[in-house]
Amino acid sequence: MKAPANLFLQVPEPVWLVRQRDLRIIDVNLSATERFGFSRERFLAMKFSDFHSEQNIQRLLQAASAKDSLSAELRGWNARTADGHTLDTDLSVRFLKHDGEDALLICELDMSARKILEERLRQAGKMEAIGMLAGGIAHDFNNLLTIISGYTQLLLSSVSAAERVSVEQVLKASERAAELTGQLLTFSRRQEMQPKRLDVNGIVSGMSTMLRRLIGEHIELQLSLAPGLGAIHADPGQIDQVIMNLVVNARDAMANGGKLLIETSNVVVDQDQADRQPGLRPGLYVTIAVNDTGSGMDRETRERAFDPFFTTKEKGRGTGLGLSTVSGIVKQAGGNVSLFSEPGRGTSVRVFLPMVGEVALIQNTDTQVFDDRGSGEVILLVEDEEAVRRLVRATLERRGYHVLVASDGPEALQIERQAEHIDLVLTDLVMPQMSGMEVARRVRESRPGTRVLFMSGYTDRSLQETGQLPDEIEVLQKPFTSAVLAARVRRALENGWPDLQSRSTSNS
Repeated sequence: MKAPANLFLQVPEPVWLVRQRDLRIIDVNLSATERFGFSRERFLAMKFSDFHSEQNIQRLLQAASAKDSLSAELRGWNARTADGHTLDTDLSVRFLKHDGEDALLICELDMSARKILEERLRQAGKMEAIGMLAGGIAHDFNNLLTIISGYTQLLLSSVSAAERVSVEQVLKASERAAELTGQLLTFSRRQEMQPKRLDVNGIVSGMSTMLRRLIGEHIELQLSLAPGLGAIHADPGQIDQVIMNLVVNARDAMANGGKLLIETSNVVVDQDQADRQPGLRPGLYVTIAVNDTGSGMDRETRERAFDPFFTTKEKGRGTGLGLSTVSGIVKQAGGNVSLFSEPGRGTSVRVFLPMVGEVALIQNTDTQVFDDRGSGEVILLVEDEEAVRRLVRATLERRGYHVLVASDGPEALQIERQAEHIDLVLTDLVMPQMSGMEVARRVRESRPGTRVLFMSGYTDRSLQETGQLPDEIEVLQKPFTSAVLAARVRRALENGWPDLQSRSTSNS
């Protein structure tokens, strides 16, 4: 009998032998004493009901009276430990005889970790659903912004100098809206990364008005931007997201008001400092520090601050993804993040991003001037959004192109069969009935030399991930300006396009 007794004591989950008629504990294993904090002697003087609620005990008795070891009444329990904590548990019960009396062999499984994982899974599913919604909204909104910005640019060439200022304000508003849709696409993970040389001071200054609205009047925002700050190489939308997440966290730590300071600086990281901060290499860095006078963090919170889904905010307010997202973006850019915080003394989060040169060397290659006019080339335009279709046609015709217009794939193929000549197919990728890729493939079958240019409110990366776009094909991203449209059309006509390899895709 010693072997079974030893096995009972060494079972890795808490196990009790309980008399059924009064729930007096007859025996208990070592795991139960460790997990619940009561000594073996204390447990043997207790009843099972002493550390469970009356409601749960009634559920146990109901299952016991029916001798139903699979009863749902044994799921979703709460048990109290010696120090007053509550554990989420499930019971596994076997019914047996002990000294001629009915007894229960109860194994209590701690489900706390599982419930955390389930909550994380639900949160991840919620985030994915919100992301899909955000991506869809951004796609539709990009069509509208293409129309707004496109027609505004057309107006600029025909209005008086007095009216030009007002029209330019509309254009600036549409550009800002395009940035917002870009943030939606970043949130939904449908945004293609477009790293470039960036002026961090310019980014922080440009965001300052929005950040002041975000944090509220009870918090004072201060900027300390170092002169001569170096340039970094990163995706501008992701740097916006880093700053936004840090500011939101700082705001939430100052419910009763305070000061929020955003600092930038050039720093030299030597080997000693790199050794003290794992993940950081010696070299030149641009830093962004967000400092607040909020509640601060204790050691346990600091250690978990960058863990995905960890949050100190009340239920429903935080996703626990803010700092983990910041860390992921910064590390992807070759940098690192440090955190300094003490309870009651505020928090400072410092982002290190590799310096790639001087800000003065930043140039916008997209604005290089060249001749983007056509000379009568025939373009087959395929776009299911009527307003976008009219805008693109007007823009291209003003630049000397002859435009054939189709509202969907079948109409485009009908026009193609009747046309004497087509130089370029300019088609939206995602359309009902027939995708743009299929339209282009069908046209190329009968006209192998035809150039192709795709456009979409989605991004290259999201379409490639869904198999709707080969890796070597680029997309004219909506919303686009008239100048960008003309430049990309000219480039497609002059440089051609990779073979589509007779690839067809499913309808969108």
